[in-house]
Formats: sequence, C-alpha cells, structure tokens
Amino acid sequence: MGDLAVALSDAAKAKPRKRSRRRRAGFTLVEMLVVLAIIGLISALVGPRLIGQLTESRERAAELQIRAFSSALDIFFIDVGRYPTQSEGLRALVEAPSGARSWSGPYLRGGAVPLDPWGQEYRYSADGGSYTIVTMGPDGVGATQ
Repeated sequence: MGDLAVALSDAAKAKPRKRSRRRRAGFTLVEMLVVLAIIGLISALVGPRLIGQLTESRERAAELQIRAFSSALDIFFIDVGRYPTQSEGLRALVEAPSGARSWSGPYLRGGAVPLDPWGQEYRYSADGGSYTIVTMGPDGVGATQ
C-alpha cells in the first residue's frame, strides 16, 4: 500500500495537463452561415439593379440597331429609288433583291441581318413610302419600335 500511496501522491504533484484543442484549418458552421447571410444580403440588394441595367442596355442596343437599319434603308432608297418591299424585308440590305438594278450594297456589315438583343428577328413592314422596324422585346410578344 505504500507504493500505491507514493504513486497517488506523485500523480497529485504532477501538473494537470491542459487539454489543448488543435486549431483545425477551415471554418466553423457559424462562420459559414454568417458569410452566406452576407452574400445573400448583397445579392438581394445588388441583383435587381444589375438585372435592370442589363435590360436597359439590351433595349438601348435594340434602339441603336434600329437606327443603323434606318440609315442603311435611307442609303438603299437613294440607290434603288424605293424602300425594300415587305417581302424583301431587311434581307434586301445584305442581298440584292431581284429587279434592283442600281443596288450597290451590302448596306450592313457582316453579310447578315443581325438579330435583336434577345435573339429574335426584327420585324420589318413597308407600305411603299415608309417603313416600320420593330423588335418583339424581351418577352417575345410586345413590339418595341
């Protein structure tokens, strides 16, 4: 029993070990939730503005393309003496329509009529002395001149 008492007293004299937790690389669940909450708030505040600007820039691009078509149609009119018929459409700006002897195009660069910013064809209508160019817009239903 003497040996046991000595062993117990030695154990009592020994400094208690501090349990050390090793700092693990990575993030805790709470840290991850905080970061996700911040990202969510920023997205909620900034997202609608960016989407609105994207829509506005596409609308502006469509307006600029329609103006470019108008300029090309005016040059077509000077050369040919008339605007393209509805059946000839905007294609007459890149390919000579039959019967247009003084056509000196193409009047648009690229060799093709560009699509609107939403990937749809522009709608061209003509009634002899005037024309209308519209895009169906982002929803593909409503016309935008």
